[in-house]
Amino acid sequence: MGKFSRLGNDLYTGRRSLDFVGRRPIWYGVSIVLVALAIAAVLIKGLNFGVEFTGGTQYKATLSSSATQDDADAVREAIGEAGIEGAETPSVVTAGSDSLTIKVGELSPEATEEVADLIGDTVDVSSAISIEEIGASWGQAVAERALLGVAVFLVLVMLFIWGYFREWKMSIAALVALLHDIILTVGVYSLSGFQVTPSAVTGLLAILGFSLYDTVVVFDKVRENTQSLRRSGQTYAEATNLAVNQTLVRSINTSIVALIPIGAILWVSAVQLGASSLQDLALAQFVGTAVGVYSSVVLAPRLLVQLKSKESDVQMADRRARAAAKRNVDPYASVPAFVEDMPVPDGPALELDDDDLEERDERDGSASRAPQPSMGATGRGRVVPKPKSETRSTGASGRAQPARQPRSKRGRK
Repeated sequence: MGKFSRLGNDLYTGRRSLDFVGRRPIWYGVSIVLVALAIAAVLIKGLNFGVEFTGGTQYKATLSSSATQDDADAVREAIGEAGIEGAETPSVVTAGSDSLTIKVGELSPEATEEVADLIGDTVDVSSAISIEEIGASWGQAVAERALLGVAVFLVLVMLFIWGYFREWKMSIAALVALLHDIILTVGVYSLSGFQVTPSAVTGLLAILGFSLYDTVVVFDKVRENTQSLRRSGQTYAEATNLAVNQTLVRSINTSIVALIPIGAILWVSAVQLGASSLQDLALAQFVGTAVGVYSSVVLAPRLLVQLKSKESDVQMADRRARAAAKRNVDPYASVPAFVEDMPVPDGPALELDDDDLEERDERDGSASRAPQPSMGATGRGRVVPKPKSETRSTGASGRAQPARQPRSKRGRK
């Protein structure tokens, strides 16, 4: 843990950095491939909707003794092996301490009675088996309500992020990340064959909230780092990548803490208890939590940088940072070489800041130059003093020198 703590401190201070923002082709390529596979799985295999969405028949059997998972497994196998149309993949779960709930697809009246007889022959029931028909219209209404709930959630997400950050581009990046999480979660449901029930929709909304929370934390750090780009000397992409590294350890720790109990629930519900409503909820939360961390760390910041790259302020900050980096590498690279007829400015030397240097570079089409010292002050304030004694020209020095005379003749005319 000590090494992990030091790594987290190095990532936060910037001594070490993982390039999440700069490697755009890699991260975009991974996301596109995952999304394409998820969409292909849904189109080819489809989703296994529960009877709540498609309509069907629900049985409730009260046993004369305690209902166990062995009883549920036995009923599931008996109905599945009977080969009844519409009841090939029944859902059997325990309900309370002495009841079983069995859900199958739409059945004919004869098939309905046959399934009821199979249940009575497999387990010892204490009373008549209750049969409830779930219409397809009701299931369609549930599906429409679920889609409406997801749409309202996404709209509220955009409004919240726009109001909090005052930045609509952050809303777009967060929305794309959420759609990415939804598609991948639905794709996993298609590949796993788990039933899509109202519990799965509830879990989906829950993990969207977790993903949004993680994205907001990262964006808040991005806003903090990009408020003073002029003083920090960083580009917008560098400041954003630093923000991702600074929140990386927090994101990993939060996801691990969330995934451990969700994974335990998924294992118990899918392996120990068989098919149940818990596994629908746990699968959505497990997949969504893992995918949400990926999208908030890799996808959303990279997309935000790309959306902001066309802004004039961001472009100016990027040019300023690149010019400063060039000067730091070779401080004498900006000093011009002397050439004949070099223009010399009149007047005092000018103090130019980074913006002035960049504007002059764009106008002249050359590298930034250091301000030239003024030559106008040469010779000012200098007066040739009067000689105190007689002078004469000499060939050695090429200028007048004091004449040396014997001491006896000094001062005499």
